[in-house]
Amino acid sequence: MADEIVLRTDALHAGYLPGINILNGCTVEVGKGELVGIIGPNGAGKSTLLKAIFGQVNIRSGSVTLRGEDITGLGADKLVTKGVGFVPQTNNVFPSLTIQENLEMGVFQRPKLYDQRIDEVLGLFPEMKKRLKQRAGSLSGGERQMVAMSRALMMDPSVLLLDEPSAGLSPVRQDETFLNVARVNRAGVSVLIVEQNARRALQICHRGYVLDQGRDAYTGRGRELMNDPKVIELYLGTLAADQEAARKS
Repeated sequence: MADEIVLRTDALHAGYLPGINILNGCTVEVGKGELVGIIGPNGAGKSTLLKAIFGQVNIRSGSVTLRGEDITGLGADKLVTKGVGFVPQTNNVFPSLTIQENLEMGVFQRPKLYDQRIDEVLGLFPEMKKRLKQRAGSLSGGERQMVAMSRALMMDPSVLLLDEPSAGLSPVRQDETFLNVARVNRAGVSVLIVEQNARRALQICHRGYVLDQGRDAYTGRGRELMNDPKVIELYLGTLAADQEAARKS
């Protein structure tokens, strides 16, 4: 655990429908410079956690803090300016816009940041430099994820939330995506990633949380969780089966 906590959720209860909670007391911490993974079976509340942090799900109790400041329930526009970046699983680029225009949209609230940030972001994803005029809609799924992460990084966030970045990608593109996530983290960005590909996520994460029925059931270092007999028995086997079924569907 890093000494400085960048993001913390404390006993979150949240859900989409009145009287029905998806999160039931979820507590998660992300330290400065950490890459933290959230895994768990389908319906455990993984994506709901990220959406609750990013103001897209009603939080009924509990709190979210960013560097000690209470940001519970703030709207997405305010969260972005405060330093929270979010890349949803789907619809995460503007397909009719070029890569450059997508990156410009990343700083639409502070357009002067574009010139300050573009070189650093393209330094993380140099393959985009020669393709800035290409429309995002013509890109592969893995390339779109790269553009989506880049756009979120344009505001120089304190923490980046990633929702299932490898979903629907081929094994090769999945590997590229995980390498990109690790590269972003090594550049100093704290990352909270939700993943169905549990084993691969835990390989790159400093720490991980296993969510079950909206609660943080287990936590530990990424590779320790990956090799924990109880986690393997209760979760990783199920997750592997879920992933294989999704690949075949």
